[in-house]
Amino acid sequence: MNPVAEVPDLSPKEKEAVAQQSRPNAALIHETIRAEGEMELERAWSALILSGIAAGLSMGFSLVVEGLLQSRLPEAPWRQLVSNFGYTAGFLIVVLGRQQLFTENTLTPILPLLHNRTRSTLVRVLRLWTLVLVANIAATWIVSAVVAYSGVFDASVKSAFLDIARHSIESPFGTTALKGVFAGWLIALMVWLLPSADSMRPIIIILITYIVGIAGLTHVIAGSVDAAYLVHVGAATLGDYLWRFFIPTLIGNTIGGVALVAVLNYGQVAPELQP
Repeated sequence: MNPVAEVPDLSPKEKEAVAQQSRPNAALIHETIRAEGEMELERAWSALILSGIAAGLSMGFSLVVEGLLQSRLPEAPWRQLVSNFGYTAGFLIVVLGRQQLFTENTLTPILPLLHNRTRSTLVRVLRLWTLVLVANIAATWIVSAVVAYSGVFDASVKSAFLDIARHSIESPFGTTALKGVFAGWLIALMVWLLPSADSMRPIIIILITYIVGIAGLTHVIAGSVDAAYLVHVGAATLGDYLWRFFIPTLIGNTIGGVALVAVLNYGQVAPELQP
């Protein structure tokens, strides 16, 4: 039902103006994201891998920019509040550049799966997840190695990198997984908000990812740059990377994105989508 059509006292021009100012409803947002998800599921494996590598490399800028800010700010209670704006850099590049990030895909291809619950759709979703996740993680190890072993950054900046990266493996398994749930929830919500954001998209991305950063939540790709950096510089082992960061964060991000955003938001619009 069109709410503008229910206001008979408006002229045609006034109705058009109201329609242009109206926010898209949940069903329209759902269908926009579902259409995008269908397109992503049809992409060639080579395109997904290359886009996933690009996203993983770009996420390195979250550590780099945050570290640069932290190394140049004085010791003060507000330093982290400012330096965490650097954490948003990688997400801005990835999302606005339309690169493939695993946590975005806990929502986008899940909506087509919920709409069309067939084995073939499930296989395509698992194919997308696997290719993107592997490409993302491989790229984070590459970019973290460059940051760790090259002379691009001086000792004070590398010290800031180490201080930031330590937070990725500091919590127990269960706490890290729960932090991952909240991070996956927020990132998937960001994806849900973007179709109606228009020119405010950069602001939405910065706001949501800043919350993830300042709250110390765990994101499986951004955090992989940090945890891999620790392994490269000898501050953590591969076992630490897997069991104290990667596995609990992956579980948490997936639950947060799929269960708390994709399924719930599909549930609220499913009656409207019935023929």
